[in-house]
Amino acid sequence: MNNIALQALGLDTSHLVEYQNKYVHKEVIKDLDALSKAAKTAGFAFSIASAHRDFQRQAMIWNAKFSGKRPILDKNSAPVDIHHLSDEKIVEAIMLFSALPGTSRHHFGSDLDVYASNCLGAGESLQLEPWEYQSGGPFYEFSCWFDASLSQFGFFRPYDKYRGGVAAEPWHISHLETAYKLEQHVSLNTIQQVISEQDVLGKEAILANLPKLYSQFITNIAKG
Repeated sequence: MNNIALQALGLDTSHLVEYQNKYVHKEVIKDLDALSKAAKTAGFAFSIASAHRDFQRQAMIWNAKFSGKRPILDKNSAPVDIHHLSDEKIVEAIMLFSALPGTSRHHFGSDLDVYASNCLGAGESLQLEPWEYQSGGPFYEFSCWFDASLSQFGFFRPYDKYRGGVAAEPWHISHLETAYKLEQHVSLNTIQQVISEQDVLGKEAILANLPKLYSQFITNIAKG
């Protein structure tokens, strides 16, 4: 695989630079900085909860959920009881909110989970749950501003709504041009190769159902 493919799969970090104590793709800095400054002008303290995440970090999250050491949540943020589920169904339950290692858009460095830190009240902590960005939630006005402003800075929300795959993630933004270059390298073949070679729980179920998972959870996103 070439360097871009390895970056897309979370196995190479040579494309990253530091921004707000997080690591992002070097090609997004100019637009990200402009977006952050515009948010500040609009009254929001633009903050990054999560940016780049490498393959091993994603695999740790995945394996903890698959083994039951970390909760798997449904669309209503309620824990899923996995004890009577097949491996295939556990994989699908995890992928509602957590990407299969090697397919997370956070590998790209072009995708970030963001919020407005000044909108949290005293004693409130960030949950990264949809209700926070809906009417009555602390980030509702921030979210409305995003709806009207993101595209001006080259960003979009890949998980703007539930499409039968990944749950809605109103906090997740993606730099369209940069992400597009990388997502071209996240193919069935490259995913199959990396999952086969790495320590990922549920490997047999993943590989047996990869074409379905690919179309339902990986490519099934908003088009910026």
